Amino acid sequence: MVKNGNVSIPGNRAALLEAEWQKLCNLYLPLQQSGSIWRYHCSQSANEPDRGWKLHVSATILNAGRVLQKVAPALAGRGVQFKAPSSLKHVMTLNAGLDGTYTQVGKIITVYPNTPGQAVELARQLHKLTSRMAAPEVPFDLRYRPSSNVYYRFGAFLPLEIEHANGTRTPAVRGPNGELIPDRRDQPNPEGIADPFEHLHRRRRVVGQQNSLATSYRVFRALAQRGKGGVYQAADLSSNAPRLCLIKEGRKHGEINWDGRDGRWHIRNEERVLFELLAHGMNVPRVYSSFELGGNAYLVMEFIGGETLQSLLSRLQRRMPISRVLKYGIQLAEFISTMHAAGWVWRDCKPMNIVVTPKGKLQPLDFEGACRIDRPDSMLWGTPGFIPPEWQTLERHTGRTDDLYALGSMLYLLTTGSVPPTTNPTSPARLRHNIPEELSKLIVRLLSSDRRRRPSAAKTLASLNQMRESHRPIRIGAVGC
Repeated sequence: MVKNGNVSIPGNRAALLEAEWQKLCNLYLPLQQSGSIWRYHCSQSANEPDRGWKLHVSATILNAGRVLQKVAPALAGRGVQFKAPSSLKHVMTLNAGLDGTYTQVGKIITVYPNTPGQAVELARQLHKLTSRMAAPEVPFDLRYRPSSNVYYRFGAFLPLEIEHANGTRTPAVRGPNGELIPDRRDQPNPEGIADPFEHLHRRRRVVGQQNSLATSYRVFRALAQRGKGGVYQAADLSSNAPRLCLIKEGRKHGEINWDGRDGRWHIRNEERVLFELLAHGMNVPRVYSSFELGGNAYLVMEFIGGETLQSLLSRLQRRMPISRVLKYGIQLAEFISTMHAAGWVWRDCKPMNIVVTPKGKLQPLDFEGACRIDRPDSMLWGTPGFIPPEWQTLERHTGRTDDLYALGSMLYLLTTGSVPPTTNPTSPARLRHNIPEELSKLIVRLLSSDRRRRPSAAKTLASLNQMRESHRPIRIGAVGC
């Protein structure tokens, strides 16, 4: 399960691949330091360099075992140090690039050559061994060849740090003169370090391709970056009058999951969903355009101003007034009810995917994991805190009841200020004394471990509307003379 991101529950395929990965790790990577996700081929020798040109071999969770099986014998036979994650769960986490680890995407097997010449020789061999295998691109690293899964950068082989006057520390590497310089992941070739692969760059021929990102849009801010793609705020220059837009990127082979879907698939799915929901008159962002570039998919849509509900909740100094809880709850219940009536399941209702507009309206976003009600998705999709308890038993049920649980979790969060635990959530009435009894009971039913007890979004909407009328303050008009 990926922290703070979309998750899915692996099945037998995952178990078989994990078992094979563990066999290979036991054979080629016997060493593991306590508390580390990495397994190493051998102990560090005193004669080995502390810096140099590192090689990274990219892979997905589906082919990481085959990649390791191909490259490990070649590396072990040369007596070269290399490492890989201790489990495919860690492979998935690295490729997700969450929580400040975007620079680690694709860095599944790391090789530490002893000399620049050996780095070039090994890169050539590893490239041949992994040619034509699917893999995500490694951000910022230099690519051995345009279609290669082998990347390289200059960096430290041993952990070094620069300690600053304020007590902070920065990862470091020794420069040409032995001085410590920042070991920046976004600068793969520090100034003054000769690139042994430079001759390859000079021979490359750039194939021209129309770049819509450069000709039709002006990207000026990255809102998010992770393994499956980025989200960017941009100006749409293709319309008669330039307008703000949001561009979502789905990367080829980005965050491939156990079902084989990557970031590109999810962007295409979101485009289909948005067109369907717009056709039903729903309040979702308008789609302006879509295109492909470099094998990646891009979706251009209406930019919705405001702040996320998650950001708003983080700024609150006290609990949200019940009147506002009901107001937001009604909007969410109405949206989910309409979406279900249109034949779709959202599957990712959470504060991060809801924008509060300047007028105080809730605008739901992000439908790349949505599926049709009559064609349930075999792969579970959601975010911890908003996924139903039946997922723990690996039951593959994705439908209305998933959204209903998430709606209950949202109401719980708005009411109490915290996300409910997956099992045996405390009644909101015990956490907040002024909550209406009927609202507390409704939330408990939505969070029921028995999905059949969860009221539909339409019934939830009717109950919330009735509560709002019951708790609407009575205004006393002026007394006539």
